[in-house]
Amino acid sequence: MLELAPALLAAYVALGLVVGFVAGLLGVGGGLIIVPVLIMLLHAQGLAAGMEPQLALGTSLASILFTSLSSVRAHHRHGAVEWPLLRRITPGILLGTLIGAMLAAQMSALVLKLFFVAFLFYAAIQMWLDFKPAPHRELPGRAGTTLAGGVIGAVSSWVGIGGGTLSVPFMLWHNVPLHRAIATSAAIGFPIAVAGAVGYLLGGWNASGLPAGSLGYIYLPALAGIVLGSVLTAPLGARTAHRLPVRPLKRVFALLLGVLALRMVWTF
Repeated sequence: MLELAPALLAAYVALGLVVGFVAGLLGVGGGLIIVPVLIMLLHAQGLAAGMEPQLALGTSLASILFTSLSSVRAHHRHGAVEWPLLRRITPGILLGTLIGAMLAAQMSALVLKLFFVAFLFYAAIQMWLDFKPAPHRELPGRAGTTLAGGVIGAVSSWVGIGGGTLSVPFMLWHNVPLHRAIATSAAIGFPIAVAGAVGYLLGGWNASGLPAGSLGYIYLPALAGIVLGSVLTAPLGARTAHRLPVRPLKRVFALLLGVLALRMVWTF
């Protein structure tokens, strides 16, 4: 039977509390925080040496299974989800995420860390500048949308996110209004989470040296703590967002991402 130290469970719940609040406050997925912090926690505990990135990524994507559902329900009640676009992009999302996760399960920890650090810096710059590309064209046809979904899914599987950092700019560039792009991005997070979680589960199914409580490359104790904490604080973050200016908060979060990226570089 799996026994988990109370302090360790508390650390996972605390991570979930922060992730839920930030996600509700800024409308971003928690993977950009979950992955680097979870890598540090696993490394400090001496768990799964050399496989910390895969465990962190798989666990992060699995957590999005739970957090995306409540977000999608809220957006759907406001009629903001572009369901026809979601149906067109989902096949590419599923294929790209599944293949990406299976490949990531075989990559070295160093390669995954380098890719994640580069993406953290990209996300930090995007958030600091509040980047919103000017709309230029209509959405592509089925083939183009599928290809875009494949790229978004593959990259998301390598950095453990729900895809919003990529899918929102993609939709804005193709004339989808901002509030509908954000709502549809939340819905896109679910197939990314499904395919990503399955990919990391299968990719790590026969891996040796994983800590007790792992299901492939999904670490269940961390998943439980993160989901519990995030469910509690996401509504608080959403309410706070209506009372505080968003632009300065995004810049604070951008600085946090930069610090996390530098901290990961320091531990290479």
